[in-house]
Amino acid sequence: MDAYKPQLLLKRAVNIKTVVTSQWKDEVQQQLQAQINQIDQQLQQLEMQGQRAVAEIQKQSLQPPGPQTLQQIDNIQLQVNQKKSELLEQKNQSLQNLQQLQMLDLDQEVITSQMEGLFTVEPGENLISKMQVEILLRDGVVEEIRGDI
Repeated sequence: MDAYKPQLLLKRAVNIKTVVTSQWKDEVQQQLQAQINQIDQQLQQLEMQGQRAVAEIQKQSLQPPGPQTLQQIDNIQLQVNQKKSELLEQKNQSLQNLQQLQMLDLDQEVITSQMEGLFTVEPGENLISKMQVEILLRDGVVEEIRGDI
């Protein structure tokens, strides 16, 4: 009869790597392009909403507008500009990702995400090697599991 060996259940981060294929590059490029298009639409909507809000305030206020009205208009323009800044930053990030994608070579491996996984460890095992596990995907299919499972 085996003596009882204490075990501990732990979490580890598992890197998900993807083999760059032309199919994968096409899919990621389409996703990034869709994100960019969506951001462009949001920018247009934001601009129109800002203009409508300002026009509404101007319509309801005295002519010439008083300091309170001018303050409301400034606040709207400030909010629009802040949101526009956020959207432009997102768009810029997507454009950079698109540029980096173009430079990837076929069959190159890139880290595309990370997941948490559970594992057991017991006395005598190497914790460091148990922590270094990664999954390799090719077009969404697990090609290899690397490391000390």
